[in-house]
Amino acid sequence: MSIDPSESHELVRRQRELASLYATAKSLTALGELDDVLQSIVRHAHDLMGTDFTYLSLVADGRLSARAAEGTISAAFLSATIPAGVGLGGKVLATRRPQWVRNYAASTLIDHDAGFDRLVGTEDLVALLGVPLVIRDEVVGALFAAYRSERSFHAGEIALLSAFADHAAVALDNARLYEESRTALQDLRVAYRRIEEHVAVVERAQAIHEALTGVVLEGGTPDDVAQLLAEQLGGTVTVLDAPGHRSGRVTTSVEDGVARSVAPIQAGDSRLGALAWSRPAGPGVSEGMDLRTLERATHILGLLILKERAVAEASERLSGELLTELLVGGPGISPAQRARTRARGIDADRLNLVLVADSASSSSADLLRHLHDIARDRAGLAGEHLGRATMIVPSTDDDRTAEEVHRRLRRSLGGAVAVVGERAAGHDWSRAFSLASRCAAVMRAIGHTDRGVTTGRYALFAMVFDADRARELDRFLATSVGPLADYDARRGTDLVGTLSAYYDHRANVAATARALHVHVNTLLKRLDRVSEVLGADWRTENDLELQLGLRLYRLREL
Repeated sequence: MSIDPSESHELVRRQRELASLYATAKSLTALGELDDVLQSIVRHAHDLMGTDFTYLSLVADGRLSARAAEGTISAAFLSATIPAGVGLGGKVLATRRPQWVRNYAASTLIDHDAGFDRLVGTEDLVALLGVPLVIRDEVVGALFAAYRSERSFHAGEIALLSAFADHAAVALDNARLYEESRTALQDLRVAYRRIEEHVAVVERAQAIHEALTGVVLEGGTPDDVAQLLAEQLGGTVTVLDAPGHRSGRVTTSVEDGVARSVAPIQAGDSRLGALAWSRPAGPGVSEGMDLRTLERATHILGLLILKERAVAEASERLSGELLTELLVGGPGISPAQRARTRARGIDADRLNLVLVADSASSSSADLLRHLHDIARDRAGLAGEHLGRATMIVPSTDDDRTAEEVHRRLRRSLGGAVAVVGERAAGHDWSRAFSLASRCAAVMRAIGHTDRGVTTGRYALFAMVFDADRARELDRFLATSVGPLADYDARRGTDLVGTLSAYYDHRANVAATARALHVHVNTLLKRLDRVSEVLGADWRTENDLELQLGLRLYRLREL
């Protein structure tokens, strides 16, 4: 398979970062001293991001204080403390979102603190990225990655540090809980049993988190994560595709004795869906921790969904590129094209049907998203070509294939869609695409907007008319068949049907009369009436135009 080296390198890099992220997150989940956990966080973040130095600050008494650092020069940096409303950290706390600057000292978009600016000069800090540390919807601090040279931070770096910060917040939360539990054990021996139960709950949450991490490292899917949660928490857990859950926190409702908690799955500002946990309603010692476990699982699911989307988008992009190569490359297949399609499990020599989809209610992008699914199932290719959603698939029965693709698209889109296919003889996909596209335009012009067909019945009109200008068709019908149709409408006759049958039987009066089940004299009278409407020379002057108009009129009425 010939893959763009940059794409291959990017995919390998993402997989390596993901594996490193989860391996690091696993090591952070162990309970320990708060200061040890903080130092471990910045050390792992420093290794993961590869920045010049990394530090972590926590909010206390309205100020943001540095608590741990890796790669710094000055020991005084760890004593840095500034008001929680100034600096890049203040902006991170206020917006609850990642923030960065190319050059901290020169930035006019943040409120500077003189004392911290002096430390910035000592450390030679230039580019700075900060992400929030959030515990139970409270921003407790920020994690920073810095460079000693001016630069921008791309979306991948921001997403990676944000994902790490989510796991770091879990570790920080666990460390705080551990310290609280230890203090309570020392001060209140009478509360020993409750604390012991609480520690057990924390350990259970840790075990679940480690199990979830294992699922991811073993190549699990979002459904695998949901199944593991259901096994550990009880009840049922479902991954919801629709991103309709607006709250940033877990919400719980109770109805008919069933408690249902929903946690949104997000990545930055993108809503990727939600995780729903249903179980019998009632108090439970671990209910609060279980809800936090559910919320933490959404971070893992967000990364998994983003990874799956990235892989799918790369696959769809390659499919579209291959389709375009076949359509513009002329008849025949090059060895390179044959090898690239074979690497995707596709036999290019069997790709013999070009299908074009069109819908007045759905965009080309919507059509294409579903065509990619169909193409994968049928060992074909899908992509957008010249503004049209297009697919090339193997087919032994073209009419049936077009009908099945139409049914599947209609079911997925929930609305009318037209699909037209043309067989590509001799690997001439470009000619087949051109005819299928023109036929699709004819179908829309005559109102055939919800069917799956091959080009057969439309090809003649696609070659004669510019179907993108629907008025040409209307004007042609009005001048050729229009007088007969108007006469039929006024008098209740069927001169259009009579003349159509007459041409269908090669102007044989006797055969036409038999087909219409009328006497020859009756047919002759009808033909005389046609002459009265169209003029006596209709058999000689406008014969070809009239036959074409009758065919188009009947096609439009189907």
